[in-house]
Amino acid sequence: MANNAIFARLSNLWSGFISLWVSDVEKAHPEIAYQNAIASMIEKYTQLKAATGAIIARRQEITARLDTAERELASVAADLETALATNQDDLAVVLIQKKNTLDAAIAELRADATQATADADNAKDSLTQVKTEIDKLKAEKDRMLAQMHSAQARLKIQGQLDGLSVDAEVQALGAVRDHIKSQVAQASLGSELRESDLDVRLNKLRQSSASVTAKAQLEAMKQARAAAQSAPAKTL
Repeated sequence: MANNAIFARLSNLWSGFISLWVSDVEKAHPEIAYQNAIASMIEKYTQLKAATGAIIARRQEITARLDTAERELASVAADLETALATNQDDLAVVLIQKKNTLDAAIAELRADATQATADADNAKDSLTQVKTEIDKLKAEKDRMLAQMHSAQARLKIQGQLDGLSVDAEVQALGAVRDHIKSQVAQASLGSELRESDLDVRLNKLRQSSASVTAKAQLEAMKQARAAAQSAPAKTL
């Protein structure tokens, strides 16, 4: 008993592994899972179609038997009227018995025909339902596979974008910026140092003094020239 229990557990464990493996394969290849489901539905549709055909054939056979019985009943009824009219009681008795048998058979055939018609209608409805399910499954397959391919494309693009590393380039650009700022600061510092240098300030002072001296000389020359121009007029 214990060995049987162990084998049963091992069998269940193996079945579980196989089920998980098949499930993973179907997730990786959903088109295969959809195609298998569609093939299964088509097989079911084919079997149901054959069964529906047999049911319809039975309904047609019952209907044909009913038509034959009803025609025979009409003939017996006519013969019975003739026998009654001609006072052939012996024939009338036989015809009445035949008529009763036909009435019973026709009642049974009508019940069978009603049931056969209902069975055929149900079978046709089931057939239509399975066909609709197959069409829906095909449409779902196309829609879901298109969504999967779109999602895979987006994931691939995201993966490519995630794989692009711009940190090194950005860091290099930051170093370049710092270097440029340092160069600008050094240039400004040199200019500031020159501005504060005593020799530079003295040279500027000398240049300013020379300019003032030149302007004073220019003014003196203008005054002397004006004085010279006014001197002959006083002599006359």
